[in-house]
Amino acid sequence: MNVGAHVRGGGKLIPSLEAGVEIGATSIQIFTQSPRMWKPSQYAPEVLAAYREAQATHPTITDTFCHATYLINLASANLELYEKSVECLTHNLSVARGMGSSGLVLHVGSHMGAGFDEVVRQIADAFERALEEADSAPEGTPDCPILIENAAGSGGTVGRSLEEIEFLIDACSGDDRLGLCIDTQHLWASGVDYSTVEGTEKLIKDIDKTVGMDRLRCFHFNDSKIELGGNRDRHANIGEGTIGVKGLAPLVGHPKIRNLPLLLEVPGSGEGPRAEDIVTAQKVVTAGIRLYDGAKKWPPAMKTTLPKMAALSKKVTAPRKSAPKKSAPKKAAPKKFAPKKAAPKKSAPKKAAPKKSAPKKVAKKKAKR
Repeated sequence: MNVGAHVRGGGKLIPSLEAGVEIGATSIQIFTQSPRMWKPSQYAPEVLAAYREAQATHPTITDTFCHATYLINLASANLELYEKSVECLTHNLSVARGMGSSGLVLHVGSHMGAGFDEVVRQIADAFERALEEADSAPEGTPDCPILIENAAGSGGTVGRSLEEIEFLIDACSGDDRLGLCIDTQHLWASGVDYSTVEGTEKLIKDIDKTVGMDRLRCFHFNDSKIELGGNRDRHANIGEGTIGVKGLAPLVGHPKIRNLPLLLEVPGSGEGPRAEDIVTAQKVVTAGIRLYDGAKKWPPAMKTTLPKMAALSKKVTAPRKSAPKKSAPKKAAPKKFAPKKAAPKKSAPKKAAPKKSAPKKVAKKKAKR
């Protein structure tokens, strides 16, 4: 079991490890710069080296993950925004490599209605540029992968399905430096019901046949303020949302998931994950492990720890209509991308030579079939 949390970063970085220890986390995630500003944070080589050493020798914190800036949008049609996004991703990756991070988690962005197929090539180009242009990992330090995070599915967000993430990786020729981070709240909001052992088993199979379980490096472990299939990104404390403790346990207790870093991104009391949130999450993982070890009853300790759980679990386990599955994107040859400031496309069709009346009749006959 490896329950971690997103904690605050700092100019010297090492205090992030101390923040993780204070709440009992065994892995941490940080922003290496303000998540809502373009201005990059600059770290001296000795600061990065000190962090690598502290992380490598830390007695309880096993992994540090970095989260890329929220402003990044690799699917934008705006050339200026696209280039700033690639530059920012490259810088974030340079810092993450310098720290010896286990992965840089990324929200890919939104195509704003243009369609997934239209932005695949430009996103792949951005990945390839960042992976090649970022500073190399120091000698003897494992390379830091870019971990594509699944989206909740609102608007034109990219990565709303495992198939979309698979397609992005395929567009980069299956580069080993691209991986996956699954957010439990986003997954729920996008319509994936994993609240039973059967639902989790299906999810594991889906991950393996698309992206591959070997690319799954960590989870964002969150409850949801949004109902199943609600397509919005709204995190809740564990046991205080629509998934509930019983809905999360089958997933985080699965043999292929329980030992991955499970990173809390919950609100806590307003300042992020607390020690009590770590304890609750650990109990949920333990309860989930019991499910696969043949336990037939829910651990009594959980009932007393989370009084809201019973009501929430009824919502989770009650029969429901699953959200309609979205068709996987066609695997057509990706278009080469050259972002440019172009006038909006006109909706009027191109003028064509008038068709003869005879073919029109034929077309009508075909349409009636």
